[in-house]
Amino acid sequence: MASFVSFLDGTVVTVALPAIVEELGGGITTQQWTVDAYLITLGAFILVAGSISDTYGRIRVIRWGLIAFGVTSVLIAVSPSAPFLIVARLLQGVAGAMLVPSSLALITSNFRGPAQAKAIGTWTGATAGAMIAGPIIGGLFVDLASWRLVFLINVLPIAACLWLLTRLEQRDVRLPDARIDYVGALLCVAGLGGIVFALIEEPNLGLGDPLVWGPAVVGTLAFGGFLWRQAIARSPMLPLSLFRVRNFAWGNLSTWMIYGALSLNGFVIVVYLQEQAGLSATLAGLATLPITLIMIALSSRAGAWAGRFGPRLFMTAGPLAMAVGSLMMLAVDDDFNYWWQLLPGVVVFGLGLTLTVSPLTAAILGAIEPSRAGIASATNNAISRIAGLIAIAAVGAIVGGALDLDGFHRAMWATAIAMALGAAISWAGIRNPVAPDEVDEPAAA
Repeated sequence: MASFVSFLDGTVVTVALPAIVEELGGGITTQQWTVDAYLITLGAFILVAGSISDTYGRIRVIRWGLIAFGVTSVLIAVSPSAPFLIVARLLQGVAGAMLVPSSLALITSNFRGPAQAKAIGTWTGATAGAMIAGPIIGGLFVDLASWRLVFLINVLPIAACLWLLTRLEQRDVRLPDARIDYVGALLCVAGLGGIVFALIEEPNLGLGDPLVWGPAVVGTLAFGGFLWRQAIARSPMLPLSLFRVRNFAWGNLSTWMIYGALSLNGFVIVVYLQEQAGLSATLAGLATLPITLIMIALSSRAGAWAGRFGPRLFMTAGPLAMAVGSLMMLAVDDDFNYWWQLLPGVVVFGLGLTLTVSPLTAAILGAIEPSRAGIASATNNAISRIAGLIAIAAVGAIVGGALDLDGFHRAMWATAIAMALGAAISWAGIRNPVAPDEVDEPAAA
């Protein structure tokens, strides 16, 4: 339920983007910042949240995150201007950072092996419910009432989750030697913020403008400082030693490519369908509903398969299927027909995503010991969110400054290429876990 809140926000925001711009102004830049403001602080503080989760307890951190998420949702709903909304989204990202890694850490610390893979598959299918509720309810609110109500959808699941936490009998887990790296967090925020600002404003101002290259240089230096600090800090928020574990390192590299492409694809489809194809917010939100239905139906089974046969095959075949689905979406034309031009690609894309998510998460988190589940989960989530952040910030450059039909086709090509690279990385780098009996046989022989 806690993860549901975070995922729900991502789906409702995309549906509401055209309506937000119509009332508050700012064009595609406002749309990019509405999404990326949340992702900047989410991506930066999700690493801190992993440390906070290990320091103060996962259940307690989930509770803090839920309350803060509810408050910031109300602030966004009453935003009088685009800058106010963007600042509120920045704060909401901090709250969202407390939810997903702590909830995944509860799973990874209670399940191991095939049972963990299946549990993560169940979690994936359950959180996919947010991908159904978001577009449907959000689209109806946008079309029939106001985009502002979209951000109040979170209130009911937040209340339900806070009540469920009071019924949870599990004892909270803390690590006595955990530390929180606040300086590292500030360097990470400054680094991501500068780079993203430059990417978003470059199509408007040009690379030679000091407001573009200045933040780009500062952001690059700050992020370099962040990585340097993680290498020397006593208790780093991003332990670089984790990347010595093969499946963790290669899995996160694959995550970068796959989730960046996934964010680009979702953003472009929903906005294009409303602004160019003429669909309502509700219909645009429903356009990718088959993906969610497929995930709910098959995610748990995909997780179980990965636990039985290993994740490597699924992490290769899944992204390749999503690449094929993206190329099939090139059939979209000026004379738009959803059933023949978009739906076939959406179905293939959904099958690929379902084959990918649970095995990918299980491979990465299953490679790390349970005592470090919080920071491992936070690291993987941060990488996936930052990949989406960079991809959406680069939308203007990818589509050529305008999200017309040619821009849509360029975005689908970019998605397909990134997915294919993710598949190649998975095949080259991921290794299936060795079963205990397979280890014992050579010793017995």
